[in-house]
Amino acid sequence: MKKQNFSVVIAVLAAGLLLAGCASKVTKTDQYSGFLPDYSKLQETSSPSGHKTLRWIAPNFKESNYRGVYFSPVVYYPAAKPNDRVSQQTLDKIRNYTDQSMRKAVAERTTILKSPAGSRVLLAKVAITAVSAEDEDVKFYEVVPVAAVVASTMAATGHRTQNTTLFLEAQLIDQDTGKTVLEVVRKNYGKTVNNGSSPVTEEEVKAAIDEMVVDTIAFPKQG
Repeated sequence: MKKQNFSVVIAVLAAGLLLAGCASKVTKTDQYSGFLPDYSKLQETSSPSGHKTLRWIAPNFKESNYRGVYFSPVVYYPAAKPNDRVSQQTLDKIRNYTDQSMRKAVAERTTILKSPAGSRVLLAKVAITAVSAEDEDVKFYEVVPVAAVVASTMAATGHRTQNTTLFLEAQLIDQDTGKTVLEVVRKNYGKTVNNGSSPVTEEEVKAAIDEMVVDTIAFPKQG
């Protein structure tokens, strides 16, 4: 085999290996937390901003049938455990920011109720299921033999730039029937951190939350 052709083969193989390890844009099934009662109906779709997400909406669901939403406090599910990269203080700030931001977003669509009592009420439950960081997607300029080796070595040694990542699961429940009418499983990227040992703070994760808020406001009315 000619040297030039051999180099092309190596480049293709390197590209395939690296792209196979790219960060997934949606939550994988093995990353479901168990917060939602049923994941089987979820389908991959796009948010108003073009972000890939997993969602299910009951066929007969109409927002106009309800007088408002009771928004339960955002929780961590399972219970959050601080580590060397994400402190308890950071976890608390992320939860509070998510709670406040999502409430404001929902308030732009409908009335936020102080109590779930009464008829024609939607109950909103939201859980942060993970706060983490993962290697950035491989950029085009890295998919060449020499750069590929450098990129993979950096990832293996923890020196590769990482995306901060927030996983969120949410559901709307019809209080009158007790049935779920909407489910969402969302994975969003925040700002990057320098490497696999850099602390993840609320400032990096806020960008992921803000994009979810924008999509909540822009989401088309369901009847």
